[in-house]
Amino acid sequence: MSEPRVEQYDVLLIGAGIMSATVGTLLKLLEPSLRIALFERLDRVAGESSDARNNAGTGHSALCELNYTPQREDGTIDVKKAFSIMEAFEVSKQLWASLVERGIFGDPRDFIRPVPHLSFVQGEADVDFLRRRHAALTQHHLFAGMRFSDDAAELARWMPLMMSGRTDGQPRAATWSSLGTDVDFGALTRAMVDFLAAQPGVSVFLDHHVHALEQDSDRRWLVHVEHEAVDAHREVRARFVFIGAGGGALELLEASGIAEGEGYGGFPVSGEWLVCRNPGLIDRHQVKVYGKAKGGAPPMSVPHLDRRFLEGKPALLFGPFAGFSTRFLKEGSYLDLPASLTVDNVLPLLSAGLQNLGLTGYLLSQVTQSFEDKLEALREFVPSAVAGDWELQVAGQRVQVIKKDEQSIGRLEFGTEIISARDNTLAALLGASPGASTAVSVALDLLADCFPERLQTAQWQEGLAALIPSWGRKLADEDERAVELRAWSSRLLRL
Repeated sequence: MSEPRVEQYDVLLIGAGIMSATVGTLLKLLEPSLRIALFERLDRVAGESSDARNNAGTGHSALCELNYTPQREDGTIDVKKAFSIMEAFEVSKQLWASLVERGIFGDPRDFIRPVPHLSFVQGEADVDFLRRRHAALTQHHLFAGMRFSDDAAELARWMPLMMSGRTDGQPRAATWSSLGTDVDFGALTRAMVDFLAAQPGVSVFLDHHVHALEQDSDRRWLVHVEHEAVDAHREVRARFVFIGAGGGALELLEASGIAEGEGYGGFPVSGEWLVCRNPGLIDRHQVKVYGKAKGGAPPMSVPHLDRRFLEGKPALLFGPFAGFSTRFLKEGSYLDLPASLTVDNVLPLLSAGLQNLGLTGYLLSQVTQSFEDKLEALREFVPSAVAGDWELQVAGQRVQVIKKDEQSIGRLEFGTEIISARDNTLAALLGASPGASTAVSVALDLLADCFPERLQTAQWQEGLAALIPSWGRKLADEDERAVELRAWSSRLLRL
C-alpha cells in the first residue's frame, strides 16, 4: 500500500449528490479562494438518491402532493407546509436560473422541463376535500392559476390515459397546474460537479471511500479516505466538513463523535417503480398525477403516475412501492443497519418501532406483493394497464430519521434535518422527502448555521442577493415580487 498523503483543504464534501453539489457551488461562488475537495464512494457522480431513476422528487412544489395539505379535525385544510415547500422550490429555481444566466449551465432542458402537476381523487368525501384544498391554496399568489374540475370530460382532457374506460359514474375530481416541472436531479448534480471540477482549488475524487474522521486540537478535521481500486490511503485535513452522503451520512456522523449527533438512528426503506416505455401510452399521459394515500399508510406511500425524463427520454413511472432492506444505500452493505446501532440510539429505535407498528405492517404488506398485485394498484390509475407494457425497477434507498427526545423516546421523522457541530466545523444532512427539490434552501440554512460570520460580510450578502434575488425575503409575503421572480426564473429555465 502506498504511503498516505496529507492534503489541506478549507472545505471537504462527502458524497457527490445534489446536496454536496449545491453546497459546494454556493461556497465556491461566494468565496472563490476556497480550496474544496469532494469525495464520492462510487465511480460516478449522483449514483445514489440523486439519480433520476432513484429519486421520486420530480420538482416537489406542493402543487399536487396531498400529504402536504392535511385536513385538520375541524375540517379546514392546513396549507402551512405547502407554502413552505413551494417557496423553497422557487428558491431552488432562482439559483438554477442564475447558473444558466451566468453560462455555468448549458441548456436547462437537460435537467428541467415543464410538466403539469395534477391531484386526482375518487369518492364524494375526497372530492369534497380536494375542492376545499383548491380553495385554500388558490387564495394565495404562489398557487395562482391552479384549476379544479369534477367534470369527467374535462378530466379526460387533462389525463386521457387515466380516464379512458371509466364508466362507473363514481365521483372524481382533479386539480391541474401548469407550474409543475420534471427535474432530473442526476443531470443537475452532474452539471454542478462539472462546474466545480473546472474551478481552481477544487478537486473531485471518485471511487474514494471516507471511512473515518477525527478532530485535531486546532479544530481541523483529519479525514481518512480509501481508494480501493489502487489500494491507496489518503489523509486529508479540512477546516469544514459537510457530510452529504445520503443514507451513508448517519455512519459518518456517528464516526465524527460530535455530541450533537448522539441519539440519532435511521430506518431504511427501499422502493420500486413500475416503468413504461410504450410511446403510445407515454403520449397519452404528459402530466404528473398524485393520488391519495390509503388510510393509515405513511406519507411515503402516496401513489403517483409521472411522466419523467430518464437520460433525456420520456417514460412513465408509477409507484412508489415500498420494500425493506438493511442497506442504507442502494449499493451499500446489508450490515448498514446493525452497524449503525449504538448505546445512544438503540432505545429510540425500539420506541420508534413500537410507535409506528402501522408502518411496519405497511412495509410487510408491500414486501409480500407480487407483480400482479402491483399491477392491480396501477389499474386504480390506469384501468387498461396490461403487464406487457410495464416492468418493475428498483428505486433508491432512503433512510428515515429517528430522533431521540428528552425522555430517550425515538420519533420517526419524514423530513430532512441538518445536524451541526457546536463549533461550526462539521455538518451532516439526514432524512429524505422533500429532499432534492428544497436542496438550495437547505444549503442556505447550512451556511447560516456554519458560516454565520462570513454570511454577514458584504461579499456574501451581495453574492447571495445576486444568485438568489429573493434571498432574505419571503415570497409568500410579496405578491408582485413573487410573480416577477417566477417569470424571470421560468424564462431562463425555459419553463
